[in-house]
Amino acid sequence: MSEQVDVVIIGAGAAGLFCAAQAGQGGRSVVVLDNGKKPGRKILMSGGGRCNFTNMYAEPAAFVSHNPHFCKSALARYTQWDFIELVSRHGIAYHEKTLGQLFCDNSAEDIVNLLLKECDDGNVSLRMRSEILSVERNEGGFLVKLAGAEIQASSLVIASGGLSMPGLGATPFGYKIAEQFGINVLPTRAGLVPFTLHKPLLEVLQALSGIATPVTVTAENGVSFKESILFTHRGLSGPAVLQLSSYWQAGEFIEINLFPELNINDFLNAERESHPNQSLKNTLAKHLPKRLVECLQSLDKVPELTLKQLSSPQQQQLIDALQQWRIQPNGTEGYRTAEVTLGGVDTKALSSKSMESSQVPGLYFIGEVVDVTGWLGGYNFQWAWSSAWACAQALVNQP
Repeated sequence: MSEQVDVVIIGAGAAGLFCAAQAGQGGRSVVVLDNGKKPGRKILMSGGGRCNFTNMYAEPAAFVSHNPHFCKSALARYTQWDFIELVSRHGIAYHEKTLGQLFCDNSAEDIVNLLLKECDDGNVSLRMRSEILSVERNEGGFLVKLAGAEIQASSLVIASGGLSMPGLGATPFGYKIAEQFGINVLPTRAGLVPFTLHKPLLEVLQALSGIATPVTVTAENGVSFKESILFTHRGLSGPAVLQLSSYWQAGEFIEINLFPELNINDFLNAERESHPNQSLKNTLAKHLPKRLVECLQSLDKVPELTLKQLSSPQQQQLIDALQQWRIQPNGTEGYRTAEVTLGGVDTKALSSKSMESSQVPGLYFIGEVVDVTGWLGGYNFQWAWSSAWACAQALVNQP
């Protein structure tokens, strides 16, 4: 005999747990299944273990999707302020780091405990280490077959996440379910991920491993971010690069402005007035890490001259080199270190109000498995909360 419930949710991450709690508190009988040992594994390691649980500036423009309008309804109906209010209600202390990013003062475990407490309040049954053998559609909805058990549910919610961080148990399960039911899945790739570099340039820049500096980086499509860049032994990372990776396509160049705030022309002219015999290298090192200036010299971006030796054409050439440094990444570090997965379940196949499949009534997709990807800084968690809430309202309000 199969167990009968209203809703089965596959995936005990941010979206799955939040949806379960809301649906359970709304009177639905809910079972959450997950193949891992612990719920909220990605939450626990996010934000350096402090969970960047939302962003005060969350808005549709901060999300990447083949349909940029899809996320608007859910984000408007359950906002960052709604989740912040829930965090406050649970007595969780938090702080803003930069650019509206909100982190727990204590630990990411506070957010997992919040979700588990909310699930308890909704009498949700959470079953970890569940191996799903098959999912079938039948007259009563969906039959989920597990090793040694069967669960019959009126509704099935897929909250199994994307392919990023396979070390935390990420699998293509959600995409396979979509394809099984004839729902289109858009090509996926790693997002919010460091760049790798081609050999000759990498060998020069490896000397900078661990050095960070504020920049503006721009993709070929014109999207730019003003944050820090971090040089690594494999290439480029840091917030600016992670952000840009979601807009970069293989083979394209990126452009780095090493002086995003300073008028270099005025700076060089003023320095020449007061220190004409100062080397260009030492002058630039007043604003850039010295090792970076040395690397730029070895790449022939910075001439070995004093300020008084620098002609006007050379100065303009230097300014262009420092503000329009073009680099062609070799690729990215891939899903292993990516924070999110771009692409996924095609939003054209889903209702933006409920997250329900338009082709398969009773089947829902929420969170990262859907083709909606936020910027770095709490936006992806907000999409998890908002899409989960929209789905739960639909589940609760079913006849």
